Amino acid sequence: MKKTIYLLVLLGLNSLGMAQVSIGVDVFNRYVWRGTDFGNSATVQPSIEYAMGGFTVGAWSAWSPSGAAGGNENDLYLGTSLGPVDLTLTDYFFPEYQGTDSLFNMDKHIFELSAGFEMSGLSSVVAMNLSGDDDNSIYLELTYGMLTLGAGNGAYTMKDDPDFNIVNIGITASRDIYSASFIINPEQETSFLVFGFSL
Repeated sequence: MKKTIYLLVLLGLNSLGMAQVSIGVDVFNRYVWRGTDFGNSATVQPSIEYAMGGFTVGAWSAWSPSGAAGGNENDLYLGTSLGPVDLTLTDYFFPEYQGTDSLFNMDKHIFELSAGFEMSGLSSVVAMNLSGDDDNSIYLELTYGMLTLGAGNGAYTMKDDPDFNIVNIGITASRDIYSASFIINPEQETSFLVFGFSL
C-alpha cells in the first residue's frame, strides 16, 4: 500500500508543469491540532500545493523556532473530490533529526485517510489512521460558523482509550490575515488561546 501511495504522489509530481501552484506560511503562538498541543512552542507552518485535473498534491509542515521536541512535523498529502465529498490521503512524519530518525524509516510515519463534507454552513470531517498506529485511531469533527466540536479515540486520548472522547471544543474568529481560537480539550483538562497570521 505504501508503494502505491508514493506512486500516486510521483504521478502527481510528474504533471507539475501544467499544475496550479500555491504557497503559504502560517505563524502561530502554539501548534494545537485536534485539541492537542505539539511542542509547547510557537510554530512556523509553511506549505506548498499543486492542483491539476481534480487532484491536489502538497506538502505542509510545522517547525518550532525553539527546536522544542515534538514541535516538528512534515506531511505529504494527495487529495481529490468525489461529488460533494473531499478525500485526502496524508502521510504524517515527525522528524527529530536525531539517531536513526529518517524520512525513509516507515515506522516513523502515520498514514491517514480523511473525508470532508460541507452543506449549509455545516462542515464535517471523518479521519482514520490506516497504518503507523496500532489503534487505527479515528477522529470526527463538526464545524458550524465559529464553533468546532471534535472527538477521537486511541492516539487522540491520553491513554489510547478505545472509546471516543471529546478532545476539541473551539471557537475561532478571524480578521484579514489574523485569526484567534480558544480551544478546550476536556479529555486532557487543558485549554489554549491560539493566535496567528497567514501569508
